[in-house]
Amino acid sequence: MKIICFGDSLTRGVSYVKGRLRIIKDNYPAYLQELFSREEGFNASVINKGVFNDNSDLLLKRLNKDVIEEHPDYAIVAVGGNDCNFLWNEVAENPDKEHQPIVPLERYLENVKTIVTKLQSAGITPVILTLPPLDPVRYYTFISGNSGISISHWIGRMGGIEHWHGLYNRSLNKLIKELGVSKIDVRSALKKTGELIDFISDDGIHLTSKGYKVLSEEIFLFFQQLSDAKETRHI
Repeated sequence: MKIICFGDSLTRGVSYVKGRLRIIKDNYPAYLQELFSREEGFNASVINKGVFNDNSDLLLKRLNKDVIEEHPDYAIVAVGGNDCNFLWNEVAENPDKEHQPIVPLERYLENVKTIVTKLQSAGITPVILTLPPLDPVRYYTFISGNSGISISHWIGRMGGIEHWHGLYNRSLNKLIKELGVSKIDVRSALKKTGELIDFISDDGIHLTSKGYKVLSEEIFLFFQQLSDAKETRHI
């Protein structure tokens, strides 16, 4: 079984460590490969195709090269956090103006739908991850340090990133249901497992090693249940 993990920096394994964004070795595809290797009955190869700062526009552009031409059995698609984010320097310069997310909601949903359709046409099973939770207080502290505190005026009027992040996640869940594809709700899993401060790094949006571990365990559980269901059908 060949699995490609296709997404942005949360797939690549970025975390905010000691004041810097770093790619850590304890990313979710690496943890997932380790879990498969420990479990008898699974012969799985997990490939990390995450790219820092990607959004759904960019995933769509590299879908053929990074996924379809690799001929995996499954593609785990995780995208949305950069889509619903903003160009904060522009917001800081013009806090009284209207600003749109980097990838507007309708285009984001259409991009995900296109990715799913193309994967299915290539005989690849798509599995969609929900957006992991974020910590808005730490996130705004982080971006204010980079872009200035004038963004707080705009955040107060527009509801801030947590409003958009939740909106995109709810809309993604609705789309997944409409498309009838598999979903792994990593957002709920992280919230239920423990304190988010342990799972989200100091920039408020990327995960810690512990967070990536929880994410990988939830994905592994999905494949275990999938395998059990197949075995039951064969009895």
